[in-house]
Amino acid sequence: MLLVGLLVTVCAAAAAALVGVGWVVSVADSAPALSTLAPRDQGQVSEVYAANGSLLGYLHSDVLRQVVPADKLPRTLKEATVAIEDRRFYQHGALDYVGIVRAAIRDVFSPGAGLQGASTLTMQLVDNIYLPFNLEKHHTLRYKIIQARLAQELYAHHSRGWILAQYLNDVPYGTVGGETAYGVGAASVMFFDKPVQKLDLAQYALLAGLPQAPSAYNPFYAPALARARRNQVLQAMARSRYITPAQAAAAEASPLQVKPNDTFQHVSLPYVFNYVRRELIARLGARVVARGGLKVYTTIDPRRQQEAQQALDSHEGGPGQPAAALVSIDPRNGDIVAMANTSRYGVGPGETTFDYATQSRRQTGSAFKVFALMTLIHDYDGDPNTTYYDSHFLAPGWLPQYPTYSVTTAENTYQGVINITKATWLSDNTVFAQLAQDLGMARVSATAHAMGITSPLPNYPSEVLGAVAVSPLEMADAYATLASGGVHHPPTAISKVILPDGRVINFNADPGKRIFPYNQVYAADQVLEKVLTVPGATGTAAYYGCPAAGKTGTTNNFTDAYFDGYTPQLATAVWVGYPNETESMPNGFGGTLAAPIWHDYMAQASDGFCGDFPAPAVPWHGVPFMGHFAVSGRRTAAAAGTGTSTASTTATGTSGTTTLPAGGATAPGANTPPGSTSTTPTLKGPHGGPPPHGRSGNSGGGHGTGGG
Repeated sequence: MLLVGLLVTVCAAAAAALVGVGWVVSVADSAPALSTLAPRDQGQVSEVYAANGSLLGYLHSDVLRQVVPADKLPRTLKEATVAIEDRRFYQHGALDYVGIVRAAIRDVFSPGAGLQGASTLTMQLVDNIYLPFNLEKHHTLRYKIIQARLAQELYAHHSRGWILAQYLNDVPYGTVGGETAYGVGAASVMFFDKPVQKLDLAQYALLAGLPQAPSAYNPFYAPALARARRNQVLQAMARSRYITPAQAAAAEASPLQVKPNDTFQHVSLPYVFNYVRRELIARLGARVVARGGLKVYTTIDPRRQQEAQQALDSHEGGPGQPAAALVSIDPRNGDIVAMANTSRYGVGPGETTFDYATQSRRQTGSAFKVFALMTLIHDYDGDPNTTYYDSHFLAPGWLPQYPTYSVTTAENTYQGVINITKATWLSDNTVFAQLAQDLGMARVSATAHAMGITSPLPNYPSEVLGAVAVSPLEMADAYATLASGGVHHPPTAISKVILPDGRVINFNADPGKRIFPYNQVYAADQVLEKVLTVPGATGTAAYYGCPAAGKTGTTNNFTDAYFDGYTPQLATAVWVGYPNETESMPNGFGGTLAAPIWHDYMAQASDGFCGDFPAPAVPWHGVPFMGHFAVSGRRTAAAAGTGTSTASTTATGTSGTTTLPAGGATAPGANTPPGSTSTTPTLKGPHGGPPPHGRSGNSGGGHGTGGG
């Protein structure tokens, strides 16, 4: 009877074993093919460099990962990892059968506890890259069987060296400050502030011990446990004969050597970084940027950036002083070489994350008049030297459609009949208000957009006087079109991006679009140079002894001051104003606040360049423009430039002021529909467009804006 019982027991065990084997085979067969599983992309940090190749910092990410090429991984680190994680890694294949049996027995006798051990480095790599997937998401025996099946498939296609390198670049090593380091490249910097190649034995051992329990062994939060785990790794290395017992003992006696740092959080130019991130997302998409691994080479020239910051800080930004911003562009390709603010980046008292250079849209004042000048020259072949208007107070009703709209000059004194050239360097509001009506505000807006303005332009009559909100970046971009000889290059702060797979995307490869013939731009250069050089002009404070052209801008109640100018080498816009856009600045003319900053920056940033604008091979010959309000062809003695009044020609010029709300585009109460009629001649359409229709935009009551 006893023998029968024994036979029954043996048969039952054999049957159970057969059933168990069948179940294992069934589970293994249920695993999806590795080729059907998309590997999980852990992402990487993106490195950002200046134009000279110096590292500016890292684009912020919650996942920190820097891939270290296999041939750059230190041997000692590999040995430490193998010794503690998978001692027989170089002897077995994808699986450690002894470990699997041990884990299976533990699972039988401790159901629900979850399997521990048994995972080889190959299995862990599968877990990091391909699992969990929808079949199972916790470590049961079924999970282990599927994991083992996928590990065998991975092992069949890759060498041990490849597997170990991938493991070291993908496993999580710990979290500090909400950022998790994946891979030894980021972990080495996070814990030691050093590249992984520069660590010592004790530091390699500490890193090798972290993946088992990154939170529990984090040396910043649990130094005693971290030290014990590090020493455990050192002993494992000694048992595996990678190091001697004496070397292990010496390393155990050393301190942890960890060093808190903000390497991944710190950036040299936070405002630039934010703009670069926005540009990357716009060009590459949010998913590509979030995934990271990009090497981003910016156009920012560190020397010019420093010179821009010094120019701003030496004039504005102190306690009680206005804020200021500067954007400088290489007109040959649209590269932004400097982008600076006086504000301090941050969220604390006296700090802001708002970037005045790129995000602030404030009224430009008379700096906007350049678009009317180019519309006159390009669209109508109008010669600014022979096109005349009467400088006089424009009383309410001069535009019947806008009965309350009036235009004045700053001093309420007027020049009488003057040409557009003089009206430009004196920044006469009344002349440009009439000129814009004759040109048609839609045409002036079209010119502005073609030159680089991207903000909406409402075509109100007061727009030509600067009652329109745009950013310093837009103004620098638009003036760069003139500096380039009439070719518009889209502005960019990024020269190229190297993707994780090695592909290169050039951001400044756009050949540009020709907006004006060069000889027409040269005609404008001659006018705008006088803004800096003629005694009594509004921009003489910007002149630094070399050929340059530009335009001042001053807004209503001195809330914003501009100077936008250029040489054949650089185009630079400077804005000054209080963050509260209704707060006035004492003596807040563009010529007194913005022009000196422009002067200081350009004198340094030009780096000795003092070349003039080259004369065109074929000169441009314009004709007098005969608009409705023009007096061209009816010249008097005053038209020769002597004027009919005793108006002062001081540096403040004859620019006017405005009662328009700061940052807005219209005068108070401007609710009338567009449709101001003017009798412009039928010549040629703007930039290849249809002929003019004698229409302009709308504006409300109040004084015209703009100024010196």
